[in-house]
Formats: sequence, C-alpha cells, structure tokens
Amino acid sequence: MDNKPAKRNGWWLLGAAGLFILSKGKTLLALFKFSKFGTAIISMLVTVWAYTIVFPFQVAAGLVGMILIHEMGHIVAAKRKGLPVSAPFFIPFLGAMIMLKRNPRDAVTEAYIAYGGPLIGTLGATAAYVIGWLGIQAGGGTGWYVWIVIAKIGFILNLFNLLPMQPMDGGRIASALSRWLWIVGLVGGALLIFYLNAWILAIFWVLFAYDLYKKYIKRVKTSPVQYTVRWETSLAPLLEAGYFIPGEEHRRELPFSTSSTIENGVQQLHVKWEGLGLEHTADLQGQSQIRKVEVVRVFKKTDEEEEPKLVIFLQVQGDTHENDTYYEVPPTTRLRYGIAYFGLIAFLVSMLWVIQSMAMPIIS
Repeated sequence: MDNKPAKRNGWWLLGAAGLFILSKGKTLLALFKFSKFGTAIISMLVTVWAYTIVFPFQVAAGLVGMILIHEMGHIVAAKRKGLPVSAPFFIPFLGAMIMLKRNPRDAVTEAYIAYGGPLIGTLGATAAYVIGWLGIQAGGGTGWYVWIVIAKIGFILNLFNLLPMQPMDGGRIASALSRWLWIVGLVGGALLIFYLNAWILAIFWVLFAYDLYKKYIKRVKTSPVQYTVRWETSLAPLLEAGYFIPGEEHRRELPFSTSSTIENGVQQLHVKWEGLGLEHTADLQGQSQIRKVEVVRVFKKTDEEEEPKLVIFLQVQGDTHENDTYYEVPPTTRLRYGIAYFGLIAFLVSMLWVIQSMAMPIIS
C-alpha cells in the first residue's frame, strides 16, 4: 500500500506554513531586521538546519518547535510575575535560553517561572500526540506517526528539564520545595551522564556541584557580580550647550547611589556625570552591594529616521549576598508546588510509557 499521500495529508499544515512564509518574505525580513525577535528567529532556523544533520527535516522542525513552546512557557510565566525577559536564543544541540533582565525576589517566584516551561511544553507535546493519534485513528497512514515522534521528543525534553539540578528547571523549582532535592539532582545527574553518555550535561553538572560546594561546604555567602548598563541621551542639547563629547575609548568612574522600590524591591542605580550635566537611573538585575560604576564606552548614534543619541555604556561592579529569607516558603505553597512538580513528572512518564507501547514505523 502506498502511504505517500497519507504523509502529505499529515503535513498539510507545514506546507501551508511554508507558503505563508514565502508570500510574506518581505515582511519577515523587516521583522528580522527591526524586531527584538529577529535574533531568536534566525537562531531558531539555524538550529533546525543543524538538527537536519541528524534527523529528518520534519523531526528536526518538530524538535525545535517543542523547545520554542517550552521557552514561551517561561516567558509567559515571567511576564505574569512582572519580570522583563529577553526573547529566546537557540543553541544547536544544547537547546535554548532566555535571560531575565531582573532576578526573582524570592524562591516562589523563581519556581513559578521555572515551572512555566515544562508545563506549557508538556501541553504542546500533548497537542502533538493528540494530532498524531487522531490522524492514525482516522486511517491517515504512517505519515501521522511523525507527530507521535515529535510528542515523544517533547515529553523527554520536559521530563529531562525537571531533573532537580540547576540550571535545569527542576533545580529552580526545588528552591521552593526543598533544597535537599538538589542532592537528588546531583546523584541523578551523574547517573544520567554515564547511562546516556551525555557528556555535554557534565559541564552543567560540574558547575552545579561547585556551586553547592561553595554554598554548603565553604559557606560562601557573597560573590562578585558585574552588570552592563546602556544609557542613551539626546546628543543635540549637549552640543548646543558646548559640552566636549569624549571619544569611544573614554573611561572614568562616576559617582552613584542606590535605592530600592517599595512595590517590588527592585534595586535602582542613580549615576551622575557632572562633566556633561547628565543624570541617569537604571534598574539592576538583582540586589547587590555596588562598589564601582565606570564608563567603559561612549559613542554617537546617528540615524536619519531618529534624532542623534549619545550612547554610554556603564560597567557596574559589586557583590551579591545570598539571604536565607529568599528560601522561606509557606508550607501550603510548598505542598502546592510539590503536587504540581511530581504530578507533572508522573504524567510525562505515563505518556512516554503509552508511546513506548505503540508499534512505531521508521520515520525517514
């Protein structure tokens, strides 16, 4: 029996998406150039291409799609908590990452953002499974099994991320449950590395083990931190006032002060450049004791469509201090997160068992 028509039926959505991309080429190019998501889209396409070296195209695209859905879960959770976040950046054979522009103020917020990825990622994988299952039940042929393969990848991806080892999501969720789970992650991570020959994971394992050593063996409570602050101001008023604009390599220390907002505890940095008559306030990523603020680069940004700007890069140096109150979580909250965490693990394991019991054809 010829199954080629069935395969086409199973992937008509992908074909429609391809036609849409071709028809909107100019719009998408503009999006790449001007949107903050441009880098995310380009890195995603590069990652799809990289995975096609190992997998068929539809599996490679599905794998990256599962990673994207997972990362979008983190973004949605961070937005719900009022934390600014970057667009996802994809790294071939490592996954993807987002950057919080401000650290969570407590372990519950950290766990909430971490849980968003596996939760939404699991919903995406479940949707892929349902699409494949419905197609197979309707007699669509083996072409629909590719959705089951993508679902399996999604379930494995999200289950793996629930390992209680930082920087995995499970390690961050454990901060709101019990930090003793980090020991489970340390042992479980080592076993996974040897069992799966996942030596890339060994890099994260070593960093995690060293971090635990510093915190609980050497009991180091502070660590150096460095931020980069971008400061833009209108250039025209400075030129009109006759100020001398320094060169790009100009460096100098600036006087500063800090404060914290009452509403959300955000630490703010206030700097003054008296030689240019400028003042600036910036939100810092996390709470720290600032030691030094230095200008490290200055340049003029001129664009025909916008007014000229003076761009100043500040290097902020300080020390973070880990406060034990960060990990203070009400018992009822620990219970809710425990049920959600272990419940999601149980669901993922059960879905992998269901897929494993299916007679799967070879996807090519």
